[in-house]
Amino acid sequence: MKRREFLALVGGAALAAPLKASAQTPGRIYHLGTLHPAAPTAETSPFGKIIVKTLADRGYILGQNLTFDARGAMGDVAKLPALLQELKARDVDAIIVTGYPAALAAMSTGIPTVGAVGLGDPVETRMIASLAHPGGNITGISDVATTLTTKRLSLLKELSPKLQKVAMLWNQDDLGMTLRYQASAKVAKEIGITVQALGVREPDDFNEAFAVMNSDMPDAILMVADALTTLNRKRVFEFAAARRLPAIYEYDFLVRDGGLMSYGPDLTESFERASALVDRIFKGAKPADLPFEQPTRYLFVINLKTAKSINLDIPPTLLALADEVIE
Repeated sequence: MKRREFLALVGGAALAAPLKASAQTPGRIYHLGTLHPAAPTAETSPFGKIIVKTLADRGYILGQNLTFDARGAMGDVAKLPALLQELKARDVDAIIVTGYPAALAAMSTGIPTVGAVGLGDPVETRMIASLAHPGGNITGISDVATTLTTKRLSLLKELSPKLQKVAMLWNQDDLGMTLRYQASAKVAKEIGITVQALGVREPDDFNEAFAVMNSDMPDAILMVADALTTLNRKRVFEFAAARRLPAIYEYDFLVRDGGLMSYGPDLTESFERASALVDRIFKGAKPADLPFEQPTRYLFVINLKTAKSINLDIPPTLLALADEVIE
């Protein structure tokens, strides 16, 4: 059995196992924190609700034996260390983080940490020793950038057979996303697609990126998602729509919000599995001994309304591949 299949089997078994009866030590209250470089993943947010439900299935009931503290840096990653200190002062037993900057900041706290989304390759960024044996205070869900980029570019090719040049937009101050961009650019070049590299560091840089594209128009856009690009997603949507450019994104929520199409891990599964890892930490497991897992479900989503607004015809073959078509 391949390692990826083994981890998927272990992850699936962890989600399915009926752990509710033995989940918690009688009389103990478990403290969970979340940290996001943008908006907090609160218990009432879409992904916060997934965390609360998954833990409730294992016997951790919010307001009874579970507390939930959410923190978000609202795009200012310099605030992450202070937010982590707030969580540490709350004596959290574990935290779920989103994004490489939050995971990197959590390394120095010693708090058991689970990365749900957007960590990049944790081995390449040297956050951990290996996926099988992380060796530190972080475990979670890892990226597979090369495989995903191959699929994303093939979908763009299906949509635009004459595709020759793709603009790649990413946060170059985020090492995790820079490595993801580099893996994506390598794949593109290997299949004969020219890459227009558009690294940004702050909101004002998007104006320069748009100016570069205006002067040398690409055939499509691929946006690498992190807090910076996600917070500025509407500007990217509007630019792509105004220029009638096909664009593909990494997560389905970006398409529900107006992007054309996305291919990436099912974030519901990612947060369910991150919560399952938290359950194991609550029971005494150490992140150092919990292998990083890979997603097992990937979603291809198309926003047909966005396509129609720019007079873009989606081939029936592409529509047939979609897991969801938003109309």
